[in-house]
Amino acid sequence: MPLTTSGRRSVKIDTPWAPLMLVGTGSDVGKSLLVTGLCRIFKQDGLQPAPFKAQNMALNSFVTPEGLEIGRAQAVQAEAAGIPCHTDMNPVLLKPSSDKTSQIVLHGKPIGNKDAYQYFRTIGRGELRQEVNDAFDRLASRYNPIVLEGAGSISELNLQGSDIVNMPMAAHAGARVLLVADIDRGGVFASVYGSVMLQKPEYKKLLVGIIINKFRGDLRLFEGGKKLLEEISGLPVLGVVPFLPDLHIEEEDSVALSKRSFVASQGKINIAVVLLRYISNYTDFARLEQDERVHLFYTNNVEELSHADIIILPGSKSTLSDLYELRRNGVAQAIIRAHRAGKTILGICGGYQMLGYEVHDPYQIEGELNSLPGLGLLPIKTTVTSEKVTTQASFTLLSQPDIPCTGYEIHMGRSNLVEGEYARPLVRMADGREEGCQVGDHCMGTYLHGILDNDIFIQELLRPFVDRLDKANTTTQSYEAFKEEQYNRLAQHLREHLDLPRIYQLMKL
Repeated sequence: MPLTTSGRRSVKIDTPWAPLMLVGTGSDVGKSLLVTGLCRIFKQDGLQPAPFKAQNMALNSFVTPEGLEIGRAQAVQAEAAGIPCHTDMNPVLLKPSSDKTSQIVLHGKPIGNKDAYQYFRTIGRGELRQEVNDAFDRLASRYNPIVLEGAGSISELNLQGSDIVNMPMAAHAGARVLLVADIDRGGVFASVYGSVMLQKPEYKKLLVGIIINKFRGDLRLFEGGKKLLEEISGLPVLGVVPFLPDLHIEEEDSVALSKRSFVASQGKINIAVVLLRYISNYTDFARLEQDERVHLFYTNNVEELSHADIIILPGSKSTLSDLYELRRNGVAQAIIRAHRAGKTILGICGGYQMLGYEVHDPYQIEGELNSLPGLGLLPIKTTVTSEKVTTQASFTLLSQPDIPCTGYEIHMGRSNLVEGEYARPLVRMADGREEGCQVGDHCMGTYLHGILDNDIFIQELLRPFVDRLDKANTTTQSYEAFKEEQYNRLAQHLREHLDLPRIYQLMKL
């Protein structure tokens, strides 16, 4: 396949391509990131790719332009592909609300809570399989190629009968399947060999290659290992991808939090995100993580919280459970003390609810807890409702009414100002509605996810602290430009380390 003058592969745009699917030897092997990079490569090469994952399990989600909910990873992948996200890219989303139960979101709308046994063994898996197959078919009629992502390991024998996301999905799609293995965690030969050999014959024949991901060190040292893998698996190794440091692309798996900082730092504005057990949408803070003026860290340690200039209570999939834990472990009292000391407190979604006077769940939608007092910092009361709000939002800050901002809402509760109390709203929505709540200059809350992606809100949030900073550390970049830079960087990295001509050859129909 010849190179263009730009160094990219010359691809026939009007050629129909077989779907490409990436499955894993386990969780967190890098499937999502590789799909993101391939979507960007195919877009750069003039194709019209789209991502697809039949079933996702994550607390980080996003709202489509139609006001429906999907996994954050597919929204990011769609952005890399240069297209709007859609529920057909992720028809089933599981949002864990406890150790054993999850909210099931089908085609962007919640259809109830189920425990793991009910979901995987007793509900209509045939019907659900048809739903995800139909979603794929609709997507494939609009885009080409489709880049599919599997979930976890393809060799979980106890789950194969109910699997709707891995090899059965590949069979329906007619996909060319690449097996992704994480060499950084060790045992790569056993995990690849076992994953291949445990497949049913009809699924094994769908596997066309292997990608070794997260390699560290001199690639030449793995040449022998590459040949051995090919010999024992019977599959070609189509890439050994080195670990790419300092790549900043939003992630949805909670495993990603283990890579974050957990302590305060000297010389910057310290922002602490309270590490909740059921934290959701922590991608809200991705923009802050790139701000050179800021040191962002996650903690539920009372001592570390005392070092923060700004404390953020994030979203939660189980607000009452997390609120109970904050009261039990002393974090609630630490936040109250920080507020009294003049620190800035910001609550987003579930965190906003916790900052109020009370949170009620009269129908036990979240769980067994009916009601708990909040932290009492904002004069609101919240009632959890069965109706889920999912919508993209345009708004302006009341303090900056001429600068448009964007975000999105995902919540199952209504918060109202306590009668006789006063607080000013935080923003004005495009339809004229006032949203959020602010008391003084140092305590505020909102249902708006993505509010921290807006530079003007960050400027307002950091304003009380910027005078102490070295002016040399105040350079900023548009977040949209930054994300584009990261997608292109990832794509270039994969171009250098994947056998793209071979992959394109395999995708030819």
